[in-house]
Amino acid sequence: MNIEISEDAAIVLFEFFERFEEKEELYFVHPAEYLSLMEISAQLDKSISAIFDKNYREILRQARERIAKEFDGDFPVIREE
Repeated sequence: MNIEISEDAAIVLFEFFERFEEKEELYFVHPAEYLSLMEISAQLDKSISAIFDKNYREILRQARERIAKEFDGDFPVIREE
């Protein structure tokens, strides 16, 4: 899957994620950060057919497990849904 964003959005999101990595806290300091994330979200909405599957929760659980098992490091605080 490919997602394309503008260079401006890439710069804004780079700083957003750098701040998160440094402070381990997600928050917006400018509306452009939110808008850049929404640009990605809109593309995902159009690209992922699994969100309409009756077993979506299980698909999500398995995807999370596959991704997390590859990570070797400390996670930020995880909240229950």
